[in-house]
Parts: sequence; structure tokens; C-alpha cells
Amino acid sequence: MSNQKVWFITGASKGLGLTVVKLLLSNGDKVAATSRNAKDIEQQIGKQENLLALTTNLADNTSVHEAIAQTINKFGKIDVVLNNAGYSLYGSVESLSDEEFRQIMDINFFGTVNVIRNAMPHLRKQQSGHIINISSVAGYKGYGNSPAYASTKFAVIGLSEALAEEVKPFNINVTVVAPGFFRTDFLNKGANLVCKNPLPEYNMETLLNWLNNMNGKQQGDPEKLAKTLIDITDMENPPLHLLMGGDAYQIVTEKRKSDSEEFETWKELTFATNIEE
Repeated sequence: MSNQKVWFITGASKGLGLTVVKLLLSNGDKVAATSRNAKDIEQQIGKQENLLALTTNLADNTSVHEAIAQTINKFGKIDVVLNNAGYSLYGSVESLSDEEFRQIMDINFFGTVNVIRNAMPHLRKQQSGHIINISSVAGYKGYGNSPAYASTKFAVIGLSEALAEEVKPFNINVTVVAPGFFRTDFLNKGANLVCKNPLPEYNMETLLNWLNNMNGKQQGDPEKLAKTLIDITDMENPPLHLLMGGDAYQIVTEKRKSDSEEFETWKELTFATNIEE
């Protein structure tokens, strides 16, 4: 049970975001929940005194500013920001259009930046708060036919690390969460998961078959993930980096090991650029 907090959550109409909102409301917490259409949230949960459902365009700084202002106006403060909104789009670098690449970056990355930019004056003034950014194992390891998603999630990790250094003096915590595969509706989008003009040379079908086979069989329990996200906000020293799921741990630790081996292999070239005194 968390101590009565005010949460600001993006991407709250489905998946992990919705799960967290429901759990918080059952705990007696107050929640400002954003979606592209606030009615989508209210249809799932109904209208409640402790729920402020907000129609917000995360790619529009003015829309985000207004959502934060409405939250402060209704609840008086924000204790926890959960940047959860995001989507995946598969396709090679060559086949993704400029518009497709920019749109996913707008929501997955710049949406998070907009929320943080507008929440920070309030968190800094109150000298407390916790910002939780949802990244992915794809933020530590780039996969073929998923460069757009990986780019956004790598960016979220870098942003979170820099932010953590900036806000530490103000008693604000930052956690970047990298889930593996969890049994949400994330993979339920079918053809919408793929760019408009995929090139057959990149064997997209292999990836899609793998994703379709995994859909509904993911090992991660979203309820347990939601509970963990709430629990870390009660910790005095929460983690900056948090891998969620055994698959995430295995993928990221193996990637780190592989990186270290590669750095060591090419160390002679690395040091060859030093100026000889």
C-alpha cells in the first residue's frame, strides 16, 4: 500500500498504464491520466473523484503544459510522473519514411521530454518527486527491423541518466525501467506494427511470425510490474536503472558482456589515436 500520492501517467488508456491507474485508485491514490482521448480512460474505469482523465497530445508542448496545470489545479501537487506512453513500429531504416520515424520519436521520446519539462518547475519547487520513464530492453540492444523503436528507447535511457544528475540536488528521484516482454496488448496491433512500405529484402515476415507466436505467451505479469513501479516510489534510494523480467536481465547482461569483449578486442585501435608527448 503506497502512501497517498498524486501520480501523472501518460498512455493510461490501455496496457501497463491502465493497470497502474487501476491499482493506484484501489490504493486510494490520486491519478491524472492522459490519453489521446480522455473518454477511453473513463470507459475503462468510470468517473472517480481521485481520477482526472485528460485528453493530451504529448507531441504538443502546449497540450502537455495544460495537462500538468490542470493536475496541479485539481490535486495541488504531483508526486510521481510515469512516462509510459509509447508504441512500436517495425521496418528497416531504409523502408521507414521520414514521417514514420519522426512520429514515433515525437511520442516515445519528445512526449517524455515535454512532460518532464513541464512537471519539473513544480517538482523542483516542492523539493521532492519521482520521475519514472519506461524504456525497454530495446533501449539497451538494437534489433534489426526495429531501428525506430530502439532509437527512441535508447534516447529515453540517456535522457534519464542526464536528468538524474540534474535533479538530485532537488531531492527528486529518476528511474528508467526496461521491461522485457509482458503479457499486455502491446503486440495486438497486427498490420499497424509495420511501416507502410516494408521491403521484402529485409525478411520482415520472420520477425512478425516470431512476434505473433510470442503474443499471449509473454512471461511478464503486468500486474506485478505495476505493483513494482508503485513500490519503488516508497523507497528512499530507488534504482536509476531497473530491468524488469528475467528475459530483460538475460538480454541486457549478455549485451553488456558482448560489448566489453568487443571493446577489449579493439583496444589497440582505441588507444592508437592518443597524441604522443
